[in-house]
Amino acid sequence: MENIPEVKLGIIAVSRDCFPIGLSIARREAIVKAYNCPCLYECKITVENELDMLKAVEDVKAAGCNALAVFLGNFGPETPETLIAQKFDGPVMYFAAAEGDGDLINGRGDAYCGVLNCSYNLGMRHLKAYIPEYPVYTAEEAAKEMKKFVPIARAIIGIKNLKIITFGPRPQDFFACNAPIKGLYELGVEIEENSELDLLVSYKAHAGDARIPEVCEDMKKEMGEGKFFPDLLERMAQFELTLLDWAENHKGARKYVAFADKCWPAFPEQFGFEPCYVNSRLAARGIPVSCEVDIYGALSEYIGSCISQDAVTLLDINNSVPASLYEKEIKGKFDYALTDTFMGFHCGNTPSCKMCADRAVKYQLIQHRLLEPAGSEPDFTRGTLEGDIAASDITFYRLQCDSEGQLRSYIAEGEVLPVATGSFGGIGVFAIKEMGRFYRHVLIQKRYPHHGAVAFGHYGAQLFEVFKYFGLCDIAYNQPKSLPYCTENPFEL
Repeated sequence: MENIPEVKLGIIAVSRDCFPIGLSIARREAIVKAYNCPCLYECKITVENELDMLKAVEDVKAAGCNALAVFLGNFGPETPETLIAQKFDGPVMYFAAAEGDGDLINGRGDAYCGVLNCSYNLGMRHLKAYIPEYPVYTAEEAAKEMKKFVPIARAIIGIKNLKIITFGPRPQDFFACNAPIKGLYELGVEIEENSELDLLVSYKAHAGDARIPEVCEDMKKEMGEGKFFPDLLERMAQFELTLLDWAENHKGARKYVAFADKCWPAFPEQFGFEPCYVNSRLAARGIPVSCEVDIYGALSEYIGSCISQDAVTLLDINNSVPASLYEKEIKGKFDYALTDTFMGFHCGNTPSCKMCADRAVKYQLIQHRLLEPAGSEPDFTRGTLEGDIAASDITFYRLQCDSEGQLRSYIAEGEVLPVATGSFGGIGVFAIKEMGRFYRHVLIQKRYPHHGAVAFGHYGAQLFEVFKYFGLCDIAYNQPKSLPYCTENPFEL
């Protein structure tokens, strides 16, 4: 995967000066041994005071660390340990040592108590930090929790170094994809907004680019014989190079890029193809390209790529599963009610690696109806990547800024079922427990748009921690029947 951070994790131990410093050092060394990976940098400066703190932070910076684990081997010095988070430019995890060897006189560290004061001081200084669910560990437990922190840190680093590049205003009938950009700045995300004309000018400037034949060959290899339109390859390759060059030339002070592009109705007629397949190829490389200028969709996709280190997609929460299909293919075979299921669809932006073997570059049926003469063969509405999405565990989620400028999110884990859809586009039968209630009392009640990001695997825990780190108080999920939503009527109508 390109375009996502590599995490270099360091560990710093702290020690309160009225406790034995050797306790923190020995416990830190035990954690490093249990972590058992040269990718972890062990800072040998144990922090007891502010000058130690400055030296330790400089040490981990010099070692190339961009994420930190601060370990309270004993009670810990409240001010120096929290100033680490202030002085270090990257995500910081705080955790403490569990008492272990039975010596509760000279071997007692009181770090259980120290985490409380550490948390209080972080709050007083308005510092963000990651504190796990139960942050008091043995060496082996600490090593496991630090490894769980890595994908969370990767997403935090990515967000803080991300620029979202847009082309064009939202389509007229997709107001739901428009949202205040205020939330982007609160997260530390930069945005660059451009017109479709800017993109068209750059595309035309790439005509005859010497790299086009190589990209065409790569497209042929990816899709396989008979799964693409030969006459479209050069145009699509030219567009892919246009986006990649724009990203490189416009990222500016940022390290990572995502796109949110206006893909209809003017695009296909002016460019001569639909952009979906090219968008899917970039997403497979860790460069999301969201449809319909959905900036928070692009951001959501990017976060999923950072966490999973895998391709993601953006889909419409599109249509219900027909009762006849449910009765024939799902009921009795899978533990889901009809209302737990729905179809996730988009024109063709899902990476080919996440689709069934019969996927192919086709044409956009809806756009063909709208833009090309009735009864004609598809021409410029070709370029979508269509087929059923392959069976997989998934996480359906979104980070959104609402109409009042407040950031909120939802997360729901489920799966794509191995059930043929019999429909068009890039589409799959999705199943999420209690989806019907989630649909009504989260998606509708909280006015989320129709786009949801999809990560291929269960990543709800990591997403939750990332959203929590950035201060989101409203992180919705598909609640079980035993836990009603606040807007759920307890009485039968």
